[in-house]
Amino acid sequence: MPTDGFKPAYLNAPGADALAGKAAKATSLIEDCALCPRQCHVNRAAGETGICNTGKNARVSSIHAHFGEEPPLVGTHGSGTIFFTHCNLMCNFCQNWDISHEGYGEDVSDAALADMMLALQARGCHNINFVTPTHVVPQILSAVAIAAPKGLNIPLVYNSSGYDRVETLALLDGVIDIYMPDFKFWDEKMAEMTCGAPDYPGVARRAVSEMHRQVGDLIINGGGLARRGLLVRHLAMPGGIADTRRIMRFIVENISKDTYVNVMSQYRPAGNAWKIPGLSRPLSASDYRLAVDAARQEGIVRFAR
Repeated sequence: MPTDGFKPAYLNAPGADALAGKAAKATSLIEDCALCPRQCHVNRAAGETGICNTGKNARVSSIHAHFGEEPPLVGTHGSGTIFFTHCNLMCNFCQNWDISHEGYGEDVSDAALADMMLALQARGCHNINFVTPTHVVPQILSAVAIAAPKGLNIPLVYNSSGYDRVETLALLDGVIDIYMPDFKFWDEKMAEMTCGAPDYPGVARRAVSEMHRQVGDLIINGGGLARRGLLVRHLAMPGGIADTRRIMRFIVENISKDTYVNVMSQYRPAGNAWKIPGLSRPLSASDYRLAVDAARQEGIVRFAR
């Protein structure tokens, strides 16, 4: 157990049976999969695949102690990241194209996924950070149900694109400690051009609201480590086409003025970004400064440093 007395949400559940029950319910849903907003309705349990190209088993590209995440996640020993292969959003400017679009990685059983979590904890990582987890919620729940009785006792981070169904997030209530969604776009046309998902803005608004309902504002302990709560990422983009100002206004007015936000500066043209007007150039210093200024002007006061 962490030395500050923190107890992860999944250990507050009424016994291992509760976790196993959540896992069983989620697993049954892949037989007619509507876990994410794409609602492909394929039988993943029988090997069929939809947009996410993932069947019965999760596919993992890498696991390691990550020191490039936000400081409250990294601490001194890193965030224990598990990078899942494939994605349900499929941005055409993705900087991890080989993972999200080309499928680099290996299929793993739920038991193997549990072992990965325990191994990262044994290395001293401060949390387990599920990267691109939306399409593998059942496998995550099953793995947590296996790992918790074996001693897993650090926070779980759900690190997603924000393209999450509220109904699926409800299965994670009482399991996930820290939600870290990206809120990419406000404009439906931009979401359609870049991700083929014109519903993304509305979905993200509902998803972030549900995440905050479950865990509240980000709590950071005296040692600077995140324990529970919401951390919103937003990738600043060239020419302000992500509409940072309206996203930040929504967060302040509808989520919380104390939301912890990371306005990210690492955009560069990747994948098929060259096909989208305005995305074929890197983010300029001016673009980034304007995005941060917009966030401040709209009332954001807690920023990742």
